[in-house]
Amino acid sequence: MSTLVHYSVDGPVARLTLDSPHNRNALSTALVNQLHQGLCDASDDSSVRAVVLTHTGGTFCAGADLSEASGGDAAETVADNARQLTSLLRAILESPKPVIGAINGHVRAGGLGLVGACDIVVAGRNSTFALTEARIGVAPSIISLTLLPRMTARSASRYFVTGEKFGADVAASTGLITMAADDVEAAVSELTVEIAKGSPQGLAASKGLTTAPILEAFDRHAEALTRQSAELFVSEEAREGMLAFLQKRRPNWAVSS
Repeated sequence: MSTLVHYSVDGPVARLTLDSPHNRNALSTALVNQLHQGLCDASDDSSVRAVVLTHTGGTFCAGADLSEASGGDAAETVADNARQLTSLLRAILESPKPVIGAINGHVRAGGLGLVGACDIVVAGRNSTFALTEARIGVAPSIISLTLLPRMTARSASRYFVTGEKFGADVAASTGLITMAADDVEAAVSELTVEIAKGSPQGLAASKGLTTAPILEAFDRHAEALTRQSAELFVSEEAREGMLAFLQKRRPNWAVSS
């Protein structure tokens, strides 16, 4: 199996690097599983104080791997992928190590769920974000578990339905990210230096105070939203939407402007 997520440790910092350029770091089964394993490895390493989640290429994460969702065993694959994504987002939230998202590129759809799950997120000023699910006939069901606690209610109401792009400064103003930065690596390095001053127990307990209410709501709604996501992905509208996306055409249900 190809390595789609590289794991490395440098002093007190574990780095998880998404490296699947052929599909713009889409959330394929393999990438999700490898990322989950990397989080487990970081959690089990007593020398690690912080985890940095970053990427190669110009896209942090393009969202769901639509080639898997439109395959021959689509219904079963989609259901499995939905459960795996839910489990991955929960693993980021419940990790005893603070997770910092380091983004220097574009984020789409399900990739924003990873952003919402991180404790701190730094994005380059040229980064862009978009929740494009409605444009292919689905919804940000699972990732709403990590996005709604972060974003302002008004911004979520807008970007969940418009699918429009917005930049890093807007993302910071909505609460989606912590800060926009001219130099992402420098900003992340400063943060990890400060985090490394904390004890393992102190960091885990302090992070837990911020994630406890998110996890409480997460566990209350995760099953229903995971089921909703799977059902939407195998619907007729979504099949047409995904096929149109892959064929670079307008879906037949799109209204002409």
